[in-house]
Amino acid sequence: MTRNRILQGAVALAVLLLVGGLAATYEADAIPVTLVVDGEVRPVRTHQQTVGALLLDVGLTLRPEDILEPAPEMPLQPGMTVKVSRARPVTIQADGRTWTVWTHATTTDRILAESGISLHPADRVTMAPCGSVATVPACSGDWFVQVTRAVPVTLHEDGRTLSFTTAAPTVGQALQEIGLALYQADRVRPDLGQPVSAGMHIYLERSRPVTVLVDGKTVRTRTHRSRVSEVLADLGIVLVGQDYTDPPPDTPLGEDTVVQVVRVAEAFLVQQEPIPYPVRWQADPELEIDHRRLIQDGAPGILQRRWRVRYENGAEVARAMEDEYMAVPPTDKIIGYGTKIVIRQLETPEGTVEYWRVIRMLATSYSASTAGVPKTSPYYGRTRLGLPMRKGIVAVDPRVIPLRSRVYVPGYGIGLAADTGGAIKGRRIDLGYDDDNLVLWYRWVDVYILTPVPPPDQIPYILD
Repeated sequence: MTRNRILQGAVALAVLLLVGGLAATYEADAIPVTLVVDGEVRPVRTHQQTVGALLLDVGLTLRPEDILEPAPEMPLQPGMTVKVSRARPVTIQADGRTWTVWTHATTTDRILAESGISLHPADRVTMAPCGSVATVPACSGDWFVQVTRAVPVTLHEDGRTLSFTTAAPTVGQALQEIGLALYQADRVRPDLGQPVSAGMHIYLERSRPVTVLVDGKTVRTRTHRSRVSEVLADLGIVLVGQDYTDPPPDTPLGEDTVVQVVRVAEAFLVQQEPIPYPVRWQADPELEIDHRRLIQDGAPGILQRRWRVRYENGAEVARAMEDEYMAVPPTDKIIGYGTKIVIRQLETPEGTVEYWRVIRMLATSYSASTAGVPKTSPYYGRTRLGLPMRKGIVAVDPRVIPLRSRVYVPGYGIGLAADTGGAIKGRRIDLGYDDDNLVLWYRWVDVYILTPVPPPDQIPYILD
């Protein structure tokens, strides 16, 4: 039993060695070939004798459009390279029909040329993967090529006519292709989304550009309106009260019209201005002459004016006074001046004199030759009262010291107010001398006005 098993194992081993040897011999006899299919390299070993048999052996079926190098009948040689370039299916839609072609072309121009399709310069050609063209159920290739033929179209724009051909699918795209800029307010018929058809007429009515300056802003718009007022209504701009526009609302629109909206407002402005109070002098017989006292203090009044002020766009352009009135009257300032005359005596080198008034004055001196009168003049050496010029004659302002008054000037003596002078104004006294004894004076002195006292209506009680 054991011997039979050993014999059977030996026989099985011999059979296996025989089969393995035959298989190794068969494999050693196979031809090594490199198969390149659409650029993919596949090393193969085959017992086939021709290129065509090799392709059948590997299960590769070719179409007539496929390219095989070398030819199918060529015998296989060890190390040979067999190249297969298969054509791609492309679905074409043009001139109302759809079909599929097999091609090695990689550009639309070559694909269409191979298919015998000629193009017009304005025709539109699009190419996309079939899977992305859901609207073409018949697309069975790798790619889809669509030819859209250009059709004649006529554009009418503001009285002008333009004819052109286009393959654009819609009116809007057709106008965009010819470089026509559109504004939102422009009117296009048919609508921009309408499909383009052969012989279509497109009508374009341009809007006008308008600039509106309003409330500190600049509004630029376009419109088909014909007048300023209609544009303002479209923009919701309302004129209130005295508001106005430049140009006026009924003005027809032109090209690039600029409209200025002027906002008008009026306000009343009240101004107050002080009224100076007057000063009144009131005689006081109880007060000595050249003395004063305040009887009533003054207070300014108020003058009130009301103005109507016109503003345009916030800036004042005009004002007119509506009324003027005294809101508060001024209060007079009343000063009492003394009219009481007191006669006093003064001891002088010339003796005792009586005086009723003392005035502080600037004393100067003159003589006939220094009075400024030419010697040829009949008035040379004569005073205002016609007296001959000499020492003891003084020139005064009659508004301060009445003429013919007698005065006493310390250091000069007694003088008669008998002359006047162009420079002798106010508290100024000019002391007269003879030409041969002229003494020059220029100093302030007390001038005593001697009795008798003149009548009250000749006394200047208030001296400037």
